[in-house]
Amino acid sequence: MIERRIASIDLPSRPAGLYEPVRYALEGGGKRLRPLLAVQACLACGGTADEAMPAALALEMFHNFTLVHDDIMDRSDVRRGRPSAAARFGSNQAILSGDAMLTFASCLVSQVPARAVAEVTAVFNDMALRVYEGQQLDTEFETRKNVTIDEYFEMIGLKTGALLSAACRIGAIIGDADPATADALAEYGMELGLAFQLRDDWLDTFGDHATFGKPIGGDIVNEKETWMLITARRESHGELDSILAEDLEPQEKIRQVTRLYERLRVGERCDAAAAEHHALAIAALDHAKFSDESLKQFFVDVVDRMASRNI
Repeated sequence: MIERRIASIDLPSRPAGLYEPVRYALEGGGKRLRPLLAVQACLACGGTADEAMPAALALEMFHNFTLVHDDIMDRSDVRRGRPSAAARFGSNQAILSGDAMLTFASCLVSQVPARAVAEVTAVFNDMALRVYEGQQLDTEFETRKNVTIDEYFEMIGLKTGALLSAACRIGAIIGDADPATADALAEYGMELGLAFQLRDDWLDTFGDHATFGKPIGGDIVNEKETWMLITARRESHGELDSILAEDLEPQEKIRQVTRLYERLRVGERCDAAAAEHHALAIAALDHAKFSDESLKQFFVDVVDRMASRNI
């Protein structure tokens, strides 16, 4: 249903240069996790899918807007196994189309049931600012060599966790949930987001290029401050920094850093950290009141699927 509704979003045909990249970004697929969480949270609290759908589409539109702009900032040429919007249409065009996507998202939010518009809009806008803050921290980390694990978790909580948390809270609000249930589902979304990013970082080094959808080792080449890099820097007594300081070809750099990761077992430990946050996500559900207790299983199943994902 979400895929059909995304495909049916009525975008103008002209100017094509503005709207074609929007269609291209939305047609790129993805897990549709954020709209799915919003719809299911609404259903779990007694609402309907139709009531939640405008917000669900807004969340997916906003998410794809951030990906379009992230790829420009990160100079990424590949997204979901095909050229990024910036690589396909050029950075200037992608910037403007991303701006349009943000406006479309705001318009969609205004279409939620009237009783929930003010609260949903406030949550959506607060989430957007948190995501921007997370992106700014991520950008600042590029010029630092002393990022801590706590700072890393602050950044991913803003950049990744805030959107999943807001999706759950917005769905709960539209479903007329009590405050404690909305808080519990938001906490579930935050913990799921933290685990999601940890798994994403792991996949960037140890995943399969054929299924992951982007080149393996990009975080290493770009010296991105991930849980694994921060941990390896702290524990390798200068060895990681020595490798990164060498003028190595990208594949050799990836090979040497990956070998160091394997020796320090940071990959296994990153996976274990993700599992801890998956467990916290499930625990948060105990504080939610569902219209039907059987609906809780969906959220547990999402955690199980995210824990073993390879894309």
